[in-house]
Amino acid sequence: MNQVAFTIAQLARSTDTKAVTIRYYEQIGLLPAVPRNSSGYRVYSEAERDRLLFIRRGRALGFSLDDVRELLELADHRQASCAAVDAKVEAHLEQVRERLRDLQGLEQEL
Repeated sequence: MNQVAFTIAQLARSTDTKAVTIRYYEQIGLLPAVPRNSSGYRVYSEAERDRLLFIRRGRALGFSLDDVRELLELADHRQASCAAVDAKVEAHLEQVRERLRDLQGLEQEL
């Protein structure tokens, strides 16, 4: 089986993420440190690409980096119950609903 490998530039392009952001996610532990090739370039696999896409999607949905970290930790422990994920998502959904109510109130005032 042939594994796809990405340099940081290729990963950045394929996920629409800046390289500096990818390095930051590695630095804070959201992405694992990856091996480097003989030229010293980071070599990312499809697993890291998928993880980065998950992070980006979570951020786009309004989850904080801490929330994303928590969701990733839960995902990394697949044998654990889904109840914790459900609770995290439900809490976030309630925050979104509250913001919507606030925005609708503002709309009425304007």
